[in-house]
Amino acid sequence: MQLDFFPSRTLTLYLAKMFAVRILAMLFVLVLVLMMLDLLSNSGKILAVDGNGQGELLTYAGLRIPQLIARFLPYSVLLATLITLVTLNQNSEVIAMKAAGLSAHQVLAPLLLTAGLVSLVTFVFNETVVTRSTETLKAWEAVDYGPIPTESGVRTNIYLNDNGNILTAAYLAGSGEAIAMRKVTWYRRNAEGMIVEQVDADRALYAAPGWQLEDITRFQVQNAVTDQPASMVVGEGLTPEQIDLAKIDPDSEPFWTLTSSIAEFERTGRRTSELRAKWWHKISGPLSAFLMPLLGAVAAFGLARSGQLFVRAVIGMALGFAYFVVDNAALAMGSFGGYPPFLAAWAPFMLFLLIGETVLIRTEE
Repeated sequence: MQLDFFPSRTLTLYLAKMFAVRILAMLFVLVLVLMMLDLLSNSGKILAVDGNGQGELLTYAGLRIPQLIARFLPYSVLLATLITLVTLNQNSEVIAMKAAGLSAHQVLAPLLLTAGLVSLVTFVFNETVVTRSTETLKAWEAVDYGPIPTESGVRTNIYLNDNGNILTAAYLAGSGEAIAMRKVTWYRRNAEGMIVEQVDADRALYAAPGWQLEDITRFQVQNAVTDQPASMVVGEGLTPEQIDLAKIDPDSEPFWTLTSSIAEFERTGRRTSELRAKWWHKISGPLSAFLMPLLGAVAAFGLARSGQLFVRAVIGMALGFAYFVVDNAALAMGSFGGYPPFLAAWAPFMLFLLIGETVLIRTEE
């Protein structure tokens, strides 16, 4: 093996350009197909709201496409790896490069460099674009695709307990005493835990203490009577500080703000293993693109005329998809405390890095 990791500048640019074009092509195809299927599934819900039309469908697509890009970019890198390496193998370009004295790692070096840049771009894209689109889309879904909430710091599906009574909200925005909750439901329960009253309200504001409900509809279970009181204050034991920490959505918070949110959770003695696992995965997740050329490298080597090229491509695809399965399983285990957060996020990456290197060294070096 030569000491120079990269081949010549011309060959490096040739392989990197070929690989990058195929990544973009595969990403475009995947996102286009999946976006069409997603619109077929959700367009009925969006258009069911009075006033929604083509503009809202385009808005939904604009919010959903960044999520699809973030989720399927590593798959695109895997497919582009297989297509690139199979093409090079069939055209005997790999044989020519090895005959010129290049090692297997040197052949893969331009692809690994490109995949590393993709990982870096993915991290920045996830934390600056995807988190914002996810926050907006979840808030829009919480209001059943009605008018899109314009507030910042929106959190959805809030569930709070006040001495046995339950307060839920489709979403809330703001912080401190300026918190406003929308589509609120208050369940008052007796000592036995049975619901004796249900109050639905369009909006709830902090009343110091308690929460002032607006546009109220109350249902009393005992006599099955529905009325609409002018005003009502509930949840006097719930403070803005408690509601600020009611829920953290790691998918909607950038890496740098999630760090402070986790620290605040830990200060109050709350369980943070799920948040910690997601925090670490914000780093290890984008790096999955860097692994794909290594896991798909088995398709690059071996004689194309031996009849095993298709088998090698299938093995490379199997290794790549096995990584995604193990990664999702480990993250799920870390979310409920089965694995330590660091191990849940990084163990799959390190395991398949070693597997890819072992296969490459044992078969080609």
